[in-house]
Amino acid sequence: MSPNEYLALLMFAVACGALMYGYGVAFTLGGVSLIFAALGVYTGHFETSFLLALPGRIFPLITRDILMAVPLFVFMGVMLEKSRIAEDLLEAMGDLFANLRGGLGISVIVVGALLAASTGIVGATVVTMGLLSLPTMLKRGYAPSLASGSIAASGTLGQIIPPSIVLVILGDQLSNAYQEAKRSHGLQSDSVISVGDLFAGALLPGLILVMLYAIYIAVVAVLKPHMAPATGWDKDVHIGKFIRRTLNAMLPPLLLIIAVLGSILSGYATPTRGAALGALGAILLAGYKLAEERPAVRKLIVLSTCGLIALIVVDLTGVDLRFNQIYWAINERIAVSLALLFSGLAILGTCVALAYLKGQGQLAEVSRSTMYITSMVFVILIGATMFSLVFRGFGGDELVARILSSAPGGAVGALILVMIVMFFLGFFLDFIEITFVIVPLVAPPLMAMGMDPIWLGILMALNLQTSFLTPPFGFALFYLRGVAPPEVTTTALYKGVIPFIGIQIFVIMLVAFFPEIATFLPKIMMS
Repeated sequence: MSPNEYLALLMFAVACGALMYGYGVAFTLGGVSLIFAALGVYTGHFETSFLLALPGRIFPLITRDILMAVPLFVFMGVMLEKSRIAEDLLEAMGDLFANLRGGLGISVIVVGALLAASTGIVGATVVTMGLLSLPTMLKRGYAPSLASGSIAASGTLGQIIPPSIVLVILGDQLSNAYQEAKRSHGLQSDSVISVGDLFAGALLPGLILVMLYAIYIAVVAVLKPHMAPATGWDKDVHIGKFIRRTLNAMLPPLLLIIAVLGSILSGYATPTRGAALGALGAILLAGYKLAEERPAVRKLIVLSTCGLIALIVVDLTGVDLRFNQIYWAINERIAVSLALLFSGLAILGTCVALAYLKGQGQLAEVSRSTMYITSMVFVILIGATMFSLVFRGFGGDELVARILSSAPGGAVGALILVMIVMFFLGFFLDFIEITFVIVPLVAPPLMAMGMDPIWLGILMALNLQTSFLTPPFGFALFYLRGVAPPEVTTTALYKGVIPFIGIQIFVIMLVAFFPEIATFLPKIMMS
């Protein structure tokens, strides 16, 4: 290897060491990059012209339309989390499955999947489920290992079930890597990879995981009834009220998820516009939920929601709604008038919901959380861009491509090597760092070897999800350990997640050997 390549490897090792030591991610990446760039200039192994290209690389990244989906999805998730919707969902699902052995555990998996699709934030889902459901499961006789394992596993579903922030960021980086593979590695293809493709590819693997989690809990409940007993239905509850309460808890978030995913997967909206629809729906849903003692506010929010749905229906009719027409047909005049009316209703109800949420203090709290998470993502993106630029300046991208191409077993061996490295890095680094730093380096040569980018992205997402669960460093375990009651020991927590890790590995192998699981829906969308 040349001295440049030794500097590239040393730079990568120093950055990983600093991150593991606990330094801030964005400033570690940027600081290490500048230090090694200065060292390279001093020793004559680095061209300063690479640093001059930094503004031209950062500006297009932070102004990309697709990354606008990040704050919108974060806002949607935090708003739903703060409005006690998860609590109602868990109670409703727990009552629904109460007469089954393992029913509460299955309800935790289902609610975890719904929260994952609503929030897309692993830490928020794990902490919320740990605070709400873990004490209840222990009180009703569940084994601490099974209870904690099911909560940790269901919380990580936010990595893979769309709409997910992980998939938004990963999809954007894979799209860039696909273009890089065409430019630098001679990949011959006219296709384009989008976040919507990754959403469609992740849907089936995510549902398979939910199904296998639930089957595992059901099997444990049959073979070892003492670990997951049935709690039994409350005989004093009126069946009509029970059904109505269950539908009230489940339908609103479920319809919101279907609306967001449906608009993106059908091609009606881009991921960014779908995220905007989700944020708007979360505002209306949270306002309706919290305004229980204000029937007038709730009625106005319902009317606003109906107006929003009607506006979408008018738009789907295909009538030209543009205002700059010279000649107006009668159907266009009617459609535009209706669209204006429904838009007014939607705006009025949204303003009322926002005013109520502001008065309750929810809006400020959600906005602060959204700003914090979004700023963290974009600052890390800038640091990672600087890191990858300096790394390429040392010839590190060519070194990575050469290592992967010379891996034993060809393309399969290279993929296994990358998956192992990403898995172990997932113990110490968050998915954001791995996605911004590792994916741009390894994805272009892998794609140049002929690997489907959507299939590759789903394997990476599943791999990162598994590393979130794996002892002793899995992030989901740390999140749950922080909110678990004293009777849940660390040993019980580690013991509980091992079967779920086995399920994760099985699904990874399933997707690896049957790529159609990940590529089937995206191909239908493309056709």
